[in-house]
Amino acid sequence: MHKRVRTAVFPVAGLGTRFLPATKAMPKEMLTVVDRPLIQYAVDEAREAGIEHFVFVTGRNKSVIEDHFDRQFELETTLELRGKTQALEELRKDLPSAGRTSFTRQQEPLGLGHAVWCARELVGDQPFALLLPDMIFKNKPGVLKQMMEAYEVLGGNVIAVEEVNPAEVSSYGIVGRGEGPDSGFAITTMVEKPKPADAPSNLMISGRYIIQPEIFSLLAEGVRGAGGEIQITDAMQTLLKSQKFSGVKYEGRVFDCGSKIGFLTANVAFALDRDDIRDGFLEELKKLKIDINH
Repeated sequence: MHKRVRTAVFPVAGLGTRFLPATKAMPKEMLTVVDRPLIQYAVDEAREAGIEHFVFVTGRNKSVIEDHFDRQFELETTLELRGKTQALEELRKDLPSAGRTSFTRQQEPLGLGHAVWCARELVGDQPFALLLPDMIFKNKPGVLKQMMEAYEVLGGNVIAVEEVNPAEVSSYGIVGRGEGPDSGFAITTMVEKPKPADAPSNLMISGRYIIQPEIFSLLAEGVRGAGGEIQITDAMQTLLKSQKFSGVKYEGRVFDCGSKIGFLTANVAFALDRDDIRDGFLEELKKLKIDINH
């Protein structure tokens, strides 16, 4: 019987420099895809997968994220008085229940591995999910739920992966594929940003993980990797020597909202999936008379 995964960690301390000036005063995680912040998509995915405790690793100027996951009584009262019951119900539905959220600070930008290490006391000696809010996925069931199903069978550590153009592997963390189906195969190795000739496959790590707590003692060593930062992939490579890692080639599409192209594409894709705005949005797109050849 594998220990149940009850906690998810969300690293939200990044500066979001690729979206300046929009992110000068607003966290990038609060940028909206249609009408929902990026961080809300990640939390929704975690809740669908059965997560009960939501841990946010924040930084300076990120207090609005904490406010977003709190009740706003003035707003709720106004909506109620105006009879906007549907909007009120949506707001309440999006909130984790009382006592389910925790916030801790990453005082220095020392990398993803360091951000995860900052959550160690809140996670404790339990396996946990790690979700990078920049990456949002369009699929039902969600990617973390697909991973949970694999974890319940396989245990150990689980990483979501997808195929990438072999010429682009040098931009990503890449895994080596062993035996097993797409829904849960053995990972034989992990390489951070390999040259195409040296890559063990074209399967990239996609921003969703289920990790055992032994990762914290490895991250505590503070070993600097690429970019002079403490990298989660480096710690996982070490953990792979003593623990099982499985890959899940998930169903669905990912949008990298850390890039402008990914963010804009996500807005179009999710807007077209909305019954309340799809037709009107399509009409406006037609008016643009977009010529894809230019």
